[in-house]
Amino acid sequence: MSEPALDIVHQAVHALQYRGADVRASAATLAKLADTAGTAKPVAAQPASVASRPAPQPAVSRPISGGSKRERLEKMRGRALACLKCPHLVTTRTQVVFGSGNPDAEIMFVGEAPGADEDAVGDPFIGNAGQLLTKIIETMGLRRSDVYLTTVLKCRPDLPPGETENRKPTHDEMATCSPYLMEQIQIIQPRIIVALGGTAVEGLLGDEKVQITKLRGTWRELAGIPLMPTLHPNYLVHNPALSEKRHLWEDMLAVLERLGKPITERQRSFFPPK
Repeated sequence: MSEPALDIVHQAVHALQYRGADVRASAATLAKLADTAGTAKPVAAQPASVASRPAPQPAVSRPISGGSKRERLEKMRGRALACLKCPHLVTTRTQVVFGSGNPDAEIMFVGEAPGADEDAVGDPFIGNAGQLLTKIIETMGLRRSDVYLTTVLKCRPDLPPGETENRKPTHDEMATCSPYLMEQIQIIQPRIIVALGGTAVEGLLGDEKVQITKLRGTWRELAGIPLMPTLHPNYLVHNPALSEKRHLWEDMLAVLERLGKPITERQRSFFPPK
């Protein structure tokens, strides 16, 4: 599909959704929209092999300029909703989960990929792990609307027949989707990025040998922005030991300190060591 035709498709999808139409970014829907624009049915490009593609880099291929951060993110959302880069995900996703929150956020939380709940609703972090993350954010003295939430992969990973549990996205899938995340970071320019879990660290930094229990709590950097690797809330859902909760909370205290936020004695006393 030509670039002008692709823009027409994006605008059409976005306009219909804005008017409340239940339009999903499936290949069939996009093909019909492309036909109305006088184009042939889109052919999804096959992703390059892992060996031939470099690790994700903090750069974007076609950044959106002009307008406020919110306007730029909305334009970008239109492109993401119509994405066909991963054919196997296009045919199984309910919808693209782009991200949500404050375009001027100081903190951006990045997870690995949407789960079943997120895929159904279209917002990140709304399942059990998301509810725990909300509590963590509120305990930091913030609201969900103060931060920005997104994931490395914008579509729920497809599953073998009969499987219901979420699967980890592959390095190849994350590398293909990486430009969207890097563009979000470029637009928002958060003061700190929090990588939730080893897969998020892999997607952000390209490190396939992440041991998050060893890496967590140690500052890294991405495009000049401090990055804090920490445990994924889903890990705490399944491993609710106080020692593990304390590890994540120590990382959040480090984030607050880096931002120069006041920390109360009550906040410091959460999950004290035995």
